Amino acid sequence: MNLLSTLPDLLSAYVTSSLTPFGGVDPHVDWRDAFLMLLSPLFFAVVVAEWLRMRGEKRQGKAVYDWRDSLDSMVLGGVYTWVDVVLVLVFVLPAMNWLYAHHRLASIELTPLSFAALYLGVEFCYYWFHRASHRVRWFWCAHVVHHGSEHMNFTAAMRQSWLYSFAGNWLFYLPMVWIGFEPKAVLLALSFNLAYQFFVHTQWVGKLHPLIELVLNTPSHHRAHHGRNERYIDKNYGGTLIVFDRLFGTFVEETEAVDYGLVRQVRTHNPLWLTLHEWADMIRDVMRPGPLGLRLKHIWAPPEWQRPGTQAADNRAHASESAPRPHDPAHP
Repeated sequence: MNLLSTLPDLLSAYVTSSLTPFGGVDPHVDWRDAFLMLLSPLFFAVVVAEWLRMRGEKRQGKAVYDWRDSLDSMVLGGVYTWVDVVLVLVFVLPAMNWLYAHHRLASIELTPLSFAALYLGVEFCYYWFHRASHRVRWFWCAHVVHHGSEHMNFTAAMRQSWLYSFAGNWLFYLPMVWIGFEPKAVLLALSFNLAYQFFVHTQWVGKLHPLIELVLNTPSHHRAHHGRNERYIDKNYGGTLIVFDRLFGTFVEETEAVDYGLVRQVRTHNPLWLTLHEWADMIRDVMRPGPLGLRLKHIWAPPEWQRPGTQAADNRAHASESAPRPHDPAHP
């Protein structure tokens, strides 16, 4: 039998069996984190391959790999995985299951077609989660951790905040549950999306075929997203696809060398401070004397917002401190 001819059926069977509760399996399993944990050996193998290929190599005058920076990313990612499992199982899944049990509009049977629709819906939700994570300071307090590395490589994908669930990232996916998709299906679709995103955190791959660059989020698009160059800030929010960025005006092409990191770079290797520094800054800004409305606006306004008449540099507007450099297509 031709394997290619049976591949769609095999994929359909895999997805269906993965999402159907069966004897001895807890239906409240966090499918998102479980799936990503299963892929951990693959992720680490890819990191090793990239390191072997690019060790000692510099791009735009900066080493692709810095062992201390990569260790920071892996520590943050490892703790995030376990903390997130607890938070999801204790708080997030019960909330999703309650919404599904009592307020869903319909019960959507999982088929290859409906799963494709679910995946597209999750991608749409992810776009708005990611955009809010850059334009609302409360969400930025969690997401800033991911942008803290000045080195773009696969370990940067592991750099995650321990407080994503506390910040409320899961709220953006509730519409898919409300429509009628089971929470575990939504989380598994999200896990596929996040797994894909691991592979766009690299300088190993240049620009791909124009059709791929037109539709998918690629390493080139995501390198631009991680840049603190003025033209790259708050652009390219897509997870798997880049089409929503093109539709909503947040797309930018990678045209100049990317200066990775934060405008207000945090110089520490302490994982606790890497996780909490922006929360501390936000609380400090809220506690400053002034009208209550302006104080609270620090929570929901964009990260660079300042109160009228202030000249403090603590949270100055996004702008690169480095002059733009010419883009070398051979070395993105």
